[in-house]
This record gives sequence, C-alpha cells and structure tokens, in this order.
Amino acid sequence: MKNLLIYKDVNFFYQTKNDEIFALKKINFEIEEECFASLVGPSGCGKTTILSLTAGLLKPTSGKIIFDESEQIDTKKIGYMFQKDHLFEWRSVWKNITLGLEIQKPTDREKKIALAEELLKKYDLFSFKDKKPRSLSGGMRQRVALIRTLVLEPKLLLLDEPFSALDYQTRLSVCDDVHEIIKKEKKTALLVTHDIAESLTMSDKIIVLSSRPATVKEEIVPNLCGKTPFEKREDNASFSPLFEKIWRLLSNEEKQTT
Repeated sequence: MKNLLIYKDVNFFYQTKNDEIFALKKINFEIEEECFASLVGPSGCGKTTILSLTAGLLKPTSGKIIFDESEQIDTKKIGYMFQKDHLFEWRSVWKNITLGLEIQKPTDREKKIALAEELLKKYDLFSFKDKKPRSLSGGMRQRVALIRTLVLEPKLLLLDEPFSALDYQTRLSVCDDVHEIIKKEKKTALLVTHDIAESLTMSDKIIVLSSRPATVKEEIVPNLCGKTPFEKREDNASFSPLFEKIWRLLSNEEKQTT
C-alpha cells in the first residue's frame, strides 16, 4: 500500500490577541491507504489542529503535508465527521444523505445517488430513508452521518471525536458499526479521540502526541486479536499492557505541563 498522507517536519504557529502560540513542532508521520489511524495526546495539544491542516482549512507555518501524492490538498477528496452528527431535523434521512450532492453538483451524480441507495440498504437504513432524524437512535444518526460523507467518495475520512456525545453502551455499538463500514468500504481514516481504549480497538496505528508544542512522541501498532473493536477489548493479554503504556505516556506529559 502507498502512503496516502505524509507529514514532513510540520510546524504550526497561530496568533492570539496577546501572543504567538507554537502549536505543532516538527510533526512527522505517514498513513497508508486503507489504514485506520488515531491521534491521541493531552488536552489542547493540537490534535484538532492536525485535522484542520489535513483538511486544508489551515496551512502549516513550515514543513510539508503531502496528500495523495500532492502538496495541494484537494478538499473534495476529504470527508469530515464532527462530534455532533449535524443532521438537519427538517430534512428526511435521504435528503440529509444527498445534501452534499446538492451542494457540489458532481458530474457523476447518478452514480453517487445509486451509491447512497446501496449504502442505506447495506447498513440497514433504507427503510428509514423517508423518516426525519428525530426518529433515529444515536447510533443510527451516526451511521447516517457517515453514509452522507461516504456518498461523496472521499479518499480520507477525518473523524473528530465522533462518538463523544453518545452514552457508553451506544458508543461501544457505534464504534463497531463505524469501524465495520470504514473497513468494508476500504477507506483511510484519521480519528481524534481522548479515549485510549477507543484508539486501541479501532486503529491499525496510534500516533501519540506530546503536550504543546506537539511532537510525535511514539507510534504504536496495536495488533489486538478480534474482528470488531468490542472483541478486541477482550484481548486482555495485549490490551491491558498497551492501555497502560499509552496512559503512562499521556500522564507523564500532563505532569510536565503542571
């Protein structure tokens, strides 16, 4: 597999009213096609800044970001899922899913409409296509939000704590659902999360960041046994030591900033 996303010595400063903040310092990592990667780090270290840079919403102060073999980020190739599903309550599930097609007006619209129908059927939502979002459970809403993103056929999915608004039981179920969909559709994903267990059980690679200015402290490849995130939590022989290792890395960073 080739690398879809490469960070080379990326630095990022931003200006506040009173000061200049050094947010990222020589960030280096690579993410291969079809890899599910996670960013973990102390609060405020710059995880969401990395997502914004990757999405082309910000530009690095120095260094290079190479996406799909180009330094010019094509935003149409990137899908973004936020903490909230941002479904419009006055539109049906179908009209929410096809909203991006209304805005972008792609030349292959009919192909993407067919894809939307296929994804709704594949992930048990077709019977709800004419319902309003308020009639869906939290997990179903997140599946709709993900399908809305996939319909535009992005090469990379950016997930900014998409499960944080869900209760614990729903969160476990939705993690399984989202992981299954992303893997089945052979998408590359970059997840920001504060949940160590979530990063371990969903990811092929975990990028551990230091406190601000963030650097890459370590990269971890979990290789846990099990097909789903829920099953991987039961791999006690590997899960517990890895959880403790990441927890210690993050705890040491937080101690250094207090």
